[in-house]
Formats: sequence, structure tokens, C-alpha cells
Amino acid sequence: MSKKLEYELFTRHPDNPILSVENWPYKANSVFNAAAAEVNGQTLLLVRVEDYRGMSHLTAARSDNGIDNWQIDDKPTLIPDVEKHPEELWGIEDPRITWLAELNEWVITYTSYSQGGPLVSLATTKDFISFKRIGAVMPPEDKDAALFPVRFGDYWAMLHRPVSKTMNIQANIWLSFSPNLKHWGDHQEIIHARMGGWWDSVKIGLSSPPMETEQGWLILYHGVRTTASGSIYRLGLAMLDLNNPARVLHRSEEWIFGPKAHYEREGDVDDVVFPCGWFNKNGTVYMYYGAADCFDPETVAQRNETRDRVWAAISRLDDKHREVIILRHFHNLSYDKIAQILFCNKGTVMSRLYYARKKMKEILDSTKGGLQK
Repeated sequence: MSKKLEYELFTRHPDNPILSVENWPYKANSVFNAAAAEVNGQTLLLVRVEDYRGMSHLTAARSDNGIDNWQIDDKPTLIPDVEKHPEELWGIEDPRITWLAELNEWVITYTSYSQGGPLVSLATTKDFISFKRIGAVMPPEDKDAALFPVRFGDYWAMLHRPVSKTMNIQANIWLSFSPNLKHWGDHQEIIHARMGGWWDSVKIGLSSPPMETEQGWLILYHGVRTTASGSIYRLGLAMLDLNNPARVLHRSEEWIFGPKAHYEREGDVDDVVFPCGWFNKNGTVYMYYGAADCFDPETVAQRNETRDRVWAAISRLDDKHREVIILRHFHNLSYDKIAQILFCNKGTVMSRLYYARKKMKEILDSTKGGLQK
């Protein structure tokens, strides 16, 4: 009898997913990417909730054991305040929670989705009922931010992930410092996405807030690799020096957790595990993560049916039109890059893509209901 080896560092709870839209007290499309903390003897999750406009807000859920019997706020806990903070126009997303003992309050880092793109915002709270916004602290595009719980000298420190709009520039993890949580500087790039075939070769970003250990600050980060079927989000670890967080002591070569379960492989965004919160309780680390941005069996069935029809339509294209569709829509390559790969000019690429899209629409229209004409 063969034994299946388990190489992943974390063990999935058998009742996963422990929270879904079916638990929610009000209408929502999906719930995912929750910050986590121990508050007053309970596990508190500050959950990203996406509504049916496609915009997100944050809602608190509390549990005595961190697994079930969740007490979920019956209305959104923290909603976009567009009048005072126009950078929150298209929602607030992906929070992380850090307790600052010196200030005797929690600080929430979250992504505000502005007209200029996603950016990092901060808010503080003592009870997760009332909040005081510090506001935007990084320009777009920037996200995946969390604070260290202590100062280094006179300065607070924050990890975050800016994204360059320049082609072929990787997205890496940066470190910045602030005397007052509002104004940030001394920016340093400290952990880079790897090149080539690595599991974290396209982009990386901080997952949960830094965890203090005797050996250093333990960093959980997500890495992305793009394959022929799309992107895969997996998790890795790094260790930063306790006194100098700009110094990287160690970094895992292999991923330590990745999408395997059905609720991680299929959803609004397939093949994603995305933690925003973890904590150490009596020597055991509890990690809370979003899985494929949602899980709904009916939605998955519909997505599978649509995907099968799309691939069937692609297979009926001739080679030169099939390849531009795949390079553009499945590898997200620019027209210039596709032209370089196919040894043709940009105009030819655009012409082939126009024809391919038109032909695919004809094929899909002719196969509605599963019948081919």
C-alpha cells in the first residue's frame, strides 16, 4: 500500500470553507481574504465582502474557537467613505490587522481602490465598532501592506507591494518607515520575485502581517506563476532580522502551501490561496485565507460549462488565429510582445485578433444550449 506524502506546512481544517456567503446575514456575492486577530478572548476576522456591483467592504465575524459558530455583524462594519476619502471610490479590500501596544489600538492596513488604481490606506480602532481613518499613505498602484507591531528606533515600519506600470518590471516587496503612521519614506526593496520557472516568478506580495519569533520576523508571502491555464497563487516564507527588517536572513525555495482543494481551485478567481491573517496560539499557527476568491458549487458548474465551450471554440480556429487568442487572453501579453513572438508586426496581430474574436463569437452563438449547427 503506497503512502501519500504531504509536503505542505499547513493542514486544512476538515470543515473548510469555514465561512461562505451562505453564512452571511445580508446579500453578498463572495466573502474572502480576511484579516485575523485574537480580540477579547475571541477570534476576530475582518472579512472582505464583495457585493453584486463588484465592489468590496469589510465586515467583522467573531468566534470563540475560530472555527464555527461565527457571530457576523448584521451590516457592513467598515464601508467606503467616498465623500471624505475619494480614493475609496471603488471599494476597500484585503485588510491586515496589527496591534500596536504603544498606542493601545489596532491598526488596519487595507487596499483602497481609487480611479488611479489600488493604493494603501490605514485606519485605527480599539473595538472594531468605531474607526478612525488615517487615510491613503501610498500612491497607486500599491497593495498587500501590513505594519510591524513595534517601532525600529523612532520609526514604525510597513511592508507593501508597489506595482510599476512599466512593462516587464516585476512586483516585489518593499519596506518603508514613518514617524507618525501618515508620512512614509526611506523606501527599500527587500524581497524580489524570482526569474524563470520559479513558483514565485511573476510577482510576490505580503500575505499576513509579520510574526515575531526568537529567530526573527517570520514573513508569509504569496507568489504567482503564470501557466498556460492561468495564474497560480502559492505561499512561501522569509525571515527578517529582528532589529533590522531590511535584512533578509532566509527565504524558502519551495512553496509551503498552494491550491489543491476544490474550493481553492475553482471560484471567481481560480487557483488562489490568499491569507491576510494568522496568529500563534499555544504554539500552533492558525492561518486564515481566501480560497479562489469565493466558492459556490452552482457558480463553479456554470463556469466549467462556459470554459469548456470557450476552449471548444478556440480549438476550431486555425493555427494563426488560435495562437493570438491564447497569447493575448490567457498569457496577458501585449500586442508588441505577441508580434515579437510571432515574427510579425503589431498591425497583423491586431487584425488576426479581431478576426479570431469575431469567429469565436460566431462559434459560441451557434453552440448555445450545447447544440452545434
